Formats: sequence, C-alpha cells, structure tokens
Amino acid sequence: MAHSILVVDDDPHIRDVVRFAFEKTGMVISTAQDGKDALRQFDQKIHELVVLDIGMPEMDGLEVCRQIRKTSDTPILFLSARDEEIDRILGLEIGGDDYVTKPFSPRELVARVNAILRRTRNTSASAPGATSATSHGALVIDPGARSAVFQGAPVSLTALEFDILRTLMARPGFVFTRDLILDAAYAGNIHVADRTIDSHVRNIRAKMAAAGCESVIETVHGVGFKLGRCEATR
Repeated sequence: MAHSILVVDDDPHIRDVVRFAFEKTGMVISTAQDGKDALRQFDQKIHELVVLDIGMPEMDGLEVCRQIRKTSDTPILFLSARDEEIDRILGLEIGGDDYVTKPFSPRELVARVNAILRRTRNTSASAPGATSATSHGALVIDPGARSAVFQGAPVSLTALEFDILRTLMARPGFVFTRDLILDAAYAGNIHVADRTIDSHVRNIRAKMAAAGCESVIETVHGVGFKLGRCEATR
C-alpha cells in the first residue's frame, strides 16, 4: 500500500518539488499551504508522516507540531530555511522526528522520509515476545501498545522518544553510545547529528520529570547514556 504523506509549505514551488519527488516513489501526497490548512487536512485524513515547514505566516510549523502532538505521534519531518541550532533543537524537543534545511536535495528528503517510515514499520511489527510489557523502577513500557506509564500515570512520548526509551530499558545498566542509540532507534536512518539524540533525551527527561521521575536517563560523560533508577521523586 502506498504511503500517505502530508506536505505543508507556504511556497508553492517547494510543494511542487516535494510532491514530484515523492510521487516518483509511489507515495500518495496531500499538500497544505499554511498551518490552519495543515491541521484541517490532518484531521480529515490519515497520514503516515508530515513534512512540515517551520517558517510559515500566521501559524508556523512549530505550533502546528504542538497541535498535532496533543492527539497523535505521527512522524514529523521539519523543513526550515534557517540552519540555526535553536530551530533544530526546539523542533525536536516539541516532537519532531527529523530536520532538513533548505535548500535541500529532493533525494535526501525522500531518503530521510523512507528511513522514518521503515523505523515506524519495524517497531510496529516487533519480534515475537517483544510486545510484552516490561518495568524498571516505577516505569512500565508496553511495546505492543506503544505506551509508557510511570506510577500508574501515562506519559505521552513521540514514536522516536518511545523507541529510545525502549532501547535503554532493553539492557538496564548498559551504557549506550549515541551511535548505538541511533542504530537501534532510527533503524538504519542516514546520518543524524549527535545533538539530535541529545535533544530527544532532553525531551524524555522533561516529560518524565513532569510525571515525577528525575532519574529516567543518566549521562555517562564521554560515553553516552544509560537507563536511570526510574524512581519517584515525589
């Protein structure tokens, strides 16, 4: 079945370029010219991924992402005309899965989208026995339901945040380098900067801290990350 992608950009030329590149691979493309149109189309039709421009008038892509994340963990890839670290970090921290800077190569964009879709497909088709819930401290994750619960309260994680946390929980006490996390959570994605993983880890920590857990992921300086105690702090 062809993948359904929503492309959101206020530049008609960009929309046409992206549509052409994706349709060449057999994907089914919907387009939106602004944030309000994007949310309307997202609510009306199921999309497997959203390509979302950040710099749009009235409602920018960051706000569109915030609205989508209230109800859905559909993967989001950001487009931006500015190669500024603050944009990348903020986009990832509010729930984006990847980030491409304009001007971009259509082939690279297609490759990144395909990598995200492969990861999503692979995690939804887990190996036998991998769908049972596991716990560590007061944290319980259920790969089959794609859910995380701390002290009985659900914690809302994006698909990639969940995969990173599940990777760490699979081997408590083991220190994962950023490359190992990339290999496990991104499932063969093309190059992703180390700072991308750091941003997702920071986001997981913030969400878990809001739920009462300050010890979900520990940093091992010079090496990487490992699962924390996952104990309640209040």
